[in-house]
Amino acid sequence: MSNISTITSLLGDRARTLDLSGHEEPSGPPHLRLVVAELGGGTQLARLAAARRRLRRAPRAPVDAAPVVDVPGWGAPETLTGPLRRYLRSLGYDARGWGFGQNRGDVRRDVRRLEQHVAARAESAGPVALVGWSLGGIVVREVARRRPELVSQVITFGTPLVGGTTHTAGAWLSPRTDARRVAAYVDRREREHPLEVPVTVILSRRDGVVNWRSCVDHHSPRAEHIEVGSTHIAMVLDPDVWLTIARRLGEPTL
Repeated sequence: MSNISTITSLLGDRARTLDLSGHEEPSGPPHLRLVVAELGGGTQLARLAAARRRLRRAPRAPVDAAPVVDVPGWGAPETLTGPLRRYLRSLGYDARGWGFGQNRGDVRRDVRRLEQHVAARAESAGPVALVGWSLGGIVVREVARRRPELVSQVITFGTPLVGGTTHTAGAWLSPRTDARRVAAYVDRREREHPLEVPVTVILSRRDGVVNWRSCVDHHSPRAEHIEVGSTHIAMVLDPDVWLTIARRLGEPTL
């Protein structure tokens, strides 16, 4: 089991560290009621506006802050995570998108080209902090697994780490044999090659795309888990997700 921090809640009662002792294993995609709830994310902009004061009170980036690269989720355009980047830049971070536009789901190709991109950034600016939403989290984790010397830390939100697509809404679209093969590969990869860098896993029990239990990092020794109350799609504009990312980026990673 990964290390669970004993620090107090980062964001009062809005986000909290998650105690994973005795939690159940994932058992398939999220419940249908959670899937349906993903369609009701129209209030997220209002929540974000209401949280402006909290967002402004986040600590400014330290002078030695690592540059930040974020990767969108499957099917999402790079512009969708633009508001998060603008927020991080307002705090003084050098936050940029991955530079490849829409995430079309070709993980192997994306890992290769993001690795090259991160290597170029790290050569001039030092190790890079990687942020990934959903499938984007899989991509950034693989880059950190392959080249830990290039990465200062990894932050993911709504990213499935157990079972491949088995415990996501995508399981209904994937042939069962393919899903089992991918699940076996992912599970073996996580078990045999855990991440060496600090990892923050942001997850939500309201996630209607990814079963929250499949987001748990069981193997990386420096992984911590933060629970928020957002749906999957709304995470990209969730103020608690933004504040968690900002605070983690500002913490020492030694």
